[in-house]
Amino acid sequence: MTFTIYMFHPAYNLNISDYTYQLPDSRIARFPLNERDSSKLLIFRNNLITTDVFSNLPDYFCENDMLTFNNSRVIRARIEMMKETGARIEIFCIEPHEPSDYQLSFAQQHTCQWKCMVGNFRKWKSGTLKNKVSSNILHAERIGRSGDYHIIRFSWDNGMDFATILDTCGYTPVPPYLNRQAEEIDNTRYQTVYSKHQGSVAAPTAGLHFTSQILQRLSDKNVRQNEITLHVGAGTFKPVNKNDVVQHDMHVEFFSVSTDVIREILAKKGVLTAVGTTSLRTLESIYWLGVKMMQNNTAAEYFHLEQWEACCLPQDICVSEALNKICEVLEAKGEDTFFASTKIMIVPGYTFRMCSKLITNFHQPRSTLLLLVSAFTGEYWKEIYQYALEHDFRFLSYGDSSLLFLPQQ
Repeated sequence: MTFTIYMFHPAYNLNISDYTYQLPDSRIARFPLNERDSSKLLIFRNNLITTDVFSNLPDYFCENDMLTFNNSRVIRARIEMMKETGARIEIFCIEPHEPSDYQLSFAQQHTCQWKCMVGNFRKWKSGTLKNKVSSNILHAERIGRSGDYHIIRFSWDNGMDFATILDTCGYTPVPPYLNRQAEEIDNTRYQTVYSKHQGSVAAPTAGLHFTSQILQRLSDKNVRQNEITLHVGAGTFKPVNKNDVVQHDMHVEFFSVSTDVIREILAKKGVLTAVGTTSLRTLESIYWLGVKMMQNNTAAEYFHLEQWEACCLPQDICVSEALNKICEVLEAKGEDTFFASTKIMIVPGYTFRMCSKLITNFHQPRSTLLLLVSAFTGEYWKEIYQYALEHDFRFLSYGDSSLLFLPQQ
């Protein structure tokens, strides 16, 4: 499905060269700090910037405020396979293909198919790759393509489920800009303490700073906490290579949210905060899918939001109407969880419906994540990033954090 880009489109005439900055290599955090909550915390509030430490985060929330976390868990998605000649080929599992459901795929005990990226692909012209798993052999066979990805059929006979296969022979997919192999510390520190549902190939990094102590302090203040699940794909690292932002092809990500969470958001009395860009994209997508249901009166089995579809939907629907519509549709189907996917691309000019605070790390130049941050903070993003650079903040996945309030008008 395609959508016409109109003059009023938020991305119209946006040039990615306006959303870059000089990031010295020395400012990229290669490893996590010893303590999760000892990272710096930049506060952008009332259009002013200050510095704190993440362990003081609860001080910035009041009773009945609400935080939404992405509880997706990173899988050990990189598998080193070998040809009969001894050549090594790395397979990077991106998302399940057959069965396409994450839980069903992880539960398979003999074979499954995944969309994958393949390193040293030119060396794998034919044949089956192997990797010894416990007392048996994992086989990998190329059977086709899907867009930018190869379809790989995995097979094994030792009775393990595929989740255990990955845990046994896979490696944590640390970001490419770390320029290092995964190490033992990444197995725990590239996961949030509240991660539950396997499926991400990149961590929802805003959550890496949280500890059980911080979560308890928030609970003690009656700050409500709810969870959504969005499996972060490798596309999150894809830079915007087109000068014209409209030409960038956004990646698809799958998410789920329970009707209990949707109803809690409807009943919220305090401020809603997204923990991370993935939570923010999910919450905004939920709103637009509710609007889409209202427009089409649909109860389809599968819901999806295209990259620029929000621009073509009615702009005057209130949040409660949209979210109530989702609950109504799910209740009619006898379901208590909303499963959907989104390609939404949030860029400067976008109007946020769901959240007024965002917790996030510092992102790469020319990235869709930086575009989202600039959409949230307006032109202040330049001051925020300049301040972070001048005050020795650490950048990217293992870097420091920020708490951003929507700017005052």
